[in-house]
Amino acid sequence: MEYIEVSAKTVDDAVTEALIKLGATSDQIEYEVIEKGSTGFLGIGSKAAVIKARKKCSTEDVIREFLGKVFDAMELEVEIQVTNTDNNYSVELKGDEMGVLIGKRGQTLDSLQYLTNLAVNKNSDEYVKVKIDTEDYRKRRKETLENLAKNIAYKVKRTKRPVSLEPMNPFERRVIHSALQNDKFVTTHSEGEEPYRHVVVTLKR
Repeated sequence: MEYIEVSAKTVDDAVTEALIKLGATSDQIEYEVIEKGSTGFLGIGSKAAVIKARKKCSTEDVIREFLGKVFDAMELEVEIQVTNTDNNYSVELKGDEMGVLIGKRGQTLDSLQYLTNLAVNKNSDEYVKVKIDTEDYRKRRKETLENLAKNIAYKVKRTKRPVSLEPMNPFERRVIHSALQNDKFVTTHSEGEEPYRHVVVTLKR
């Protein structure tokens, strides 16, 4: 939120004035004294106190403000729903053009999530985790990857040859590893450097 500038006889009066203008209580604002003010001599040469004040931003405010600016720049109308559990924030995006926000294999959604986490944690005292989803994409992608893992495992067992999957982000690689970790016949490992790191499925020796 932007700062407002307030002047009054004293700093205390200026703070009170700021509270009224911002519709907030004293624990909900932060302010900076620009001019302490002085009464002068017999009232002559007196100076008003001047402060800059604004409402403190909650984590939810930061998320909404950051994503709001992104969507304005993209000229998209998006409804932002935020829920919080123990400093883990889940953001659900709703609108008509969510395919644009998902991007190829969820890359745009991942980038949005990464940048939002940076914005939120820039001035945060403790680490806050933000997860962004839309149209249940992450759940659907997880199910797709789990099915892919089983199909690849079957192919490896049948041909007895290793199979390299397409490059994936860390979350997607974890899904593949997890889906096959209890398979008696195949094993998985990751190869390559980001962003080309990928999972390889091989027969157990």
